[in-house]
Amino acid sequence: MPASNMRAIVKARGLDCDAVILDLEDSIAPEQKAAARDQAIVAAAEGGFGSRLLVLRVNGLDTEWGEADLAAAADAGFDAVLLPKVSAPGDLTLARAQLGAVPLWAMIETCAAMLALPAIATEPGLACLVAGTNDLAKEMRCTPGADRVPLLPHLTAIVTAARAYGLIALDGVSNVLADTPELAAECGQGAAFGFDGKTLIHPAQIAPANRAFAPSDARVAWAQAVIAAFALPENADKGAIRVDGEMVERLHLEEAERVVALV
Repeated sequence: MPASNMRAIVKARGLDCDAVILDLEDSIAPEQKAAARDQAIVAAAEGGFGSRLLVLRVNGLDTEWGEADLAAAADAGFDAVLLPKVSAPGDLTLARAQLGAVPLWAMIETCAAMLALPAIATEPGLACLVAGTNDLAKEMRCTPGADRVPLLPHLTAIVTAARAYGLIALDGVSNVLADTPELAAECGQGAAFGFDGKTLIHPAQIAPANRAFAPSDARVAWAQAVIAAFALPENADKGAIRVDGEMVERLHLEEAERVVALV
């Protein structure tokens, strides 16, 4: 959300979301950048976000505001800093030099970033890859449409890099601002691809995203059954067992434990 919108920031403290991203980049006009930065720092100092992660999206280091944004964020108490337009590992290295130990999130929204994903994903201090689908589509000169077909290889590549290097992967925003079947389908698509969650731009998008990314009751029941079955003494040394008529291996136990941890 725009860091210049204090009303939205106050409301965010009560939203049913996992993280709040205060934006200093695309949603802020040039003449408002400094004031928005100051307001974001005040919001971080005031706190009140509960268990929600508080993340600051700064301006790029190639802009006149980037360095000041990072300097202000270094000791402000944000849980992470989201760096836009990351195209190479060096972008993260420069940000890390100013931020110290503050975790970095990287917007993957350029063609160069897609080609450099493995190198970007191994940068020290990086915690999350965020798909920047709008900017990526613009760079590619493609028209994603409701099914996002032109972006599918790039979305799966982002998830693959995140899984390979132990990072969080967040799907890009939808421009649909209401709880509609189209938005629900896009959220479900992101969850099916393996994303951990989805970046949102309106409170009305929270409910469909939560429905899509939270494990269903049936999935939780399956996970609990798998965990219980492997916990039986007679299965302690087995690599594969039968659960509800299906063959289940130890790799499924790991997935079951992950699912239960989300509940």
